[in-house]
Amino acid sequence: MKNRIRAAAALAATAVLALSACGGGDSGTTGSSTTLNIVGFAVPEAANKAIAAEWNKTEAGKGVKFQTSYGASGDQSRAVVAGLKADYVHFSVSSDVTRLVDANLVAKDWNAGPNKGIVSSSIVVLAVREGNPKGIKGWDDLIKPGVQIVTPNPASSGAARWNALAAWGHVTANGGTDAQATEFLTKLFANVVALPGSGRDATTSFLGGTGDVLLAYENEAILATQAGEKFDWVVPATTILIENPGAILVNADPKAKDWLNFVLSKEGQRQFALKGFRPIIEGVDTTGIEGAKDPANPFPAPEKLLTVSKDFESWSALSKKFFDEKEGIIVKVIAASGKAK
Repeated sequence: MKNRIRAAAALAATAVLALSACGGGDSGTTGSSTTLNIVGFAVPEAANKAIAAEWNKTEAGKGVKFQTSYGASGDQSRAVVAGLKADYVHFSVSSDVTRLVDANLVAKDWNAGPNKGIVSSSIVVLAVREGNPKGIKGWDDLIKPGVQIVTPNPASSGAARWNALAAWGHVTANGGTDAQATEFLTKLFANVVALPGSGRDATTSFLGGTGDVLLAYENEAILATQAGEKFDWVVPATTILIENPGAILVNADPKAKDWLNFVLSKEGQRQFALKGFRPIIEGVDTTGIEGAKDPANPFPAPEKLLTVSKDFESWSALSKKFFDEKEGIIVKVIAASGKAK
């Protein structure tokens, strides 16, 4: 159990694993000739495996097998454009699906449904050492001298982009200007001691002893706790709703639609919840979440919860403002810090 997080981190961005059909037990099932190719960012691998096991127990999913590839979200998106086979993609940020739309691999209306293309959600939290020896209570504590931060690299990782947006919003959503937010991000990245390629790699680095604070998905903190890791985490007063998109490719096997329907069902979202993700629909059972700080209230409401649509206009707009390779504010901040590879 304790090695599960570290073992998952060893997967390369394009490493492909065969996931056999789980459950059912019948030798001649209707989906026995179907293999779905799932390409995703590293963080939801355990949840997707659990969902697959449950779907295999249903008539629609009986006998279906999976080929899976997990890694940094941006890297995975670019790999699909470059030819990595995929029927269904599950990325950290919507802009990584947009790349596939632009390549005519995903339909333009992929996000037209009631869930707007989102299949899983979480929030940004501040993971700290057991007992919180640095006394971290919120964002402002991260820019104090001597605080060492681990966060993934926005150039490859969607998780990193969510982290940076949450930090930016801590300033601007509480009355600060863009200039003040830029100054805050500059101080924050000055304290960064590790900038791994993916959210999962960042978690592994922190659990291995690097840094005092890990900027992380709440579900990563819960999953690591489930695996026996000992640390704490803080939900900052201002954080952001992480919304992870999922999409079917235009040339996908027809079974991919059944898979997505199950992912969005109460049964599928229950499996997400059990791995620490916040359900995206109402009525999902959230009892028995192992590793949650408070099992009676596993997903507490933050004091101020930012969203892309409410606080950052859209992924298209924020991608240009913050993450443009040449002019993005956060890209420039990280480049000036000298921490990027």
